[in-house]
Amino acid sequence: MELSISNIILIGPMGAGKTTIGRQIARILGFDFFDSDKEIEERTGVSIPLIFELEGEEGFRKREQDVISELTQKKRIVLATGGGAVLKAENQKTLKRSGTVIYLCAGIDDLLERTAKDKNRPLLQTDNPRAKLQAILTEREPIYRELADIILETNKMSVHAAVKELEKLIS
Repeated sequence: MELSISNIILIGPMGAGKTTIGRQIARILGFDFFDSDKEIEERTGVSIPLIFELEGEEGFRKREQDVISELTQKKRIVLATGGGAVLKAENQKTLKRSGTVIYLCAGIDDLLERTAKDKNRPLLQTDNPRAKLQAILTEREPIYRELADIILETNKMSVHAAVKELEKLIS
């Protein structure tokens, strides 16, 4: 598939499908795939929850900003960002100028179902993950929508269907 797009940047909440869909769309396009969270883990040798525990969210966000700044220098990549990457103004600018920003969104029930058993999500390790996720969405949703060049609803959509729809939207 031939595109005029240099990079595809996937944003959205945890559980929206950024990594899963991103890997597949990168393969189809012949682009390299990167997940900012995985890059941080590989570079530090520790898990995201441990970084949160040792450095707090601010320490993690600084590492995330550095990784995003570096990865977006590349061309022909699909980048799956962490759900909170959009919170830093510098990341917003970097993402916007580095490629086509695609917001993968889903309803809270779908997000909870997809993240329920994942212990690698430090912000959801709480007594009431639904309330926490709702608070996160309330804060971030306007930012996701403002940054997005394309919005893809992934509610109840299979990965295959989401990838096919995304292919149509970017071609």
